[in-house]
Amino acid sequence: MNKKLTIGVVAVSLILILIIVYILSLTVVPYKNEENATDYSKSEHWLSLPASVDKEVDVFWISPTTWQKVDDNDSNICNIDNPIMLIGTKLAFYKDATAFENVGNIYAPYYRQGDAGYFLSMPSIEERDKFVGGIPKSDVFAAFDYYIMNYNNGRPFIIASHSQGTMIARFLLSEYMRENPEVYNRMIVAYIIGYSVTDEYLAENPHLKFAEGPNDTGVIISYNTEAPGATDNPLVFPGAISINPITWTREETLATAEQSLGSRVINAQLQAVFMKNYADAQVNKTRGTVITTTVDAKASNTVGLPDGIYHPHDYPFYYYNIRENAENRVKNFLSKQSTSNQDIKNAERGSSGHTLSG
Repeated sequence: MNKKLTIGVVAVSLILILIIVYILSLTVVPYKNEENATDYSKSEHWLSLPASVDKEVDVFWISPTTWQKVDDNDSNICNIDNPIMLIGTKLAFYKDATAFENVGNIYAPYYRQGDAGYFLSMPSIEERDKFVGGIPKSDVFAAFDYYIMNYNNGRPFIIASHSQGTMIARFLLSEYMRENPEVYNRMIVAYIIGYSVTDEYLAENPHLKFAEGPNDTGVIISYNTEAPGATDNPLVFPGAISINPITWTREETLATAEQSLGSRVINAQLQAVFMKNYADAQVNKTRGTVITTTVDAKASNTVGLPDGIYHPHDYPFYYYNIRENAENRVKNFLSKQSTSNQDIKNAERGSSGHTLSG
């Protein structure tokens, strides 16, 4: 082989290596199934799989706790086919996840949930993370990975969750998105509500950022709703951050109930009732929560939680504001994406030697 041919072969080899390295950098890192996760190729393990994909973006929804053990000797983790969990998850979807039905194709897995009473009795966030970070996390990670590999097809997406779902979503953002930045780049926003997102969590995960306003994208949105003077909220930890779900700012300025687009409360007959001018909202930076003063406190208190902790109502109180905000952020993301794609096309035309018009 002559010298010129040898140099050419080496050059081509180097180019091929660079191409392979680039392709590998875009490859999703597969989830390592270390907990014998549920098989999400089976449709029965999904509450919601869109029959037709007719929207430009997806929503991946992680349900709150919808199961609680009835006997102290029962396992602290339910089975994937537990009938109470299946029925409760459908109700939670109807109550919360439907806020996103106008904006995205909703994918919602069932997962083996931890008993709420058990993990809420744990005093530290580290102990709870260790418990929920076992089987429940394993299932949700496997479901999300299967969704990305088989259903998403490169579309932008929203992550939405509540309560135990948010505990797991925190792992999804800190671990999966760190390992798969090309997936994270397609995330429009993460509504991870009903459990603390803290300053410490964000400091440990500098690739993540909390929302600052009503239209920013690639951000986290979180809050916990309380009555004035509420204490002993088992969902709130020191350093918690909340955003106002009416104005979508982090300032302590009161947003009146008249500014709200309305609440959607589920009554005893499981009917959705529109409530106009029902819930105001004000960030309390000291507690890291959102305070509402205008709701029916007696009707909003929850068995098993201290008075004034409006945990199950985090979505319903601000349902229509969440719906509008999701639409705004999607519109903003798609607009920026379109501009970016056009810039790339223009750059490609310029680099190929074509004359740019205009």
